[in-house]
Amino acid sequence: MGKLEDEILNLLSKSEPLTLMEISERLNKKPKSVFRSLRKLFEEGKISCDVRTRRYSLEKDYEQREEEDLENVEI
Repeated sequence: MGKLEDEILNLLSKSEPLTLMEISERLNKKPKSVFRSLRKLFEEGKISCDVRTRRYSLEKDYEQREEEDLENVEI
């Protein structure tokens, strides 16, 4: 996964659902590059999009997997 995808996932994990423009502004990236990354994350099942509001959020499954992965990390 690329750096921008990681930044988007991190942002969405710490905020309410956001639009493409809100994500672009908060990450200071061009909407076109953010859109490409959002599409990739959507296709991978890591994020979802509310078609009515056009807001992106983390998929529930992905949030749970990330939490489980963090719990399984040995220090």
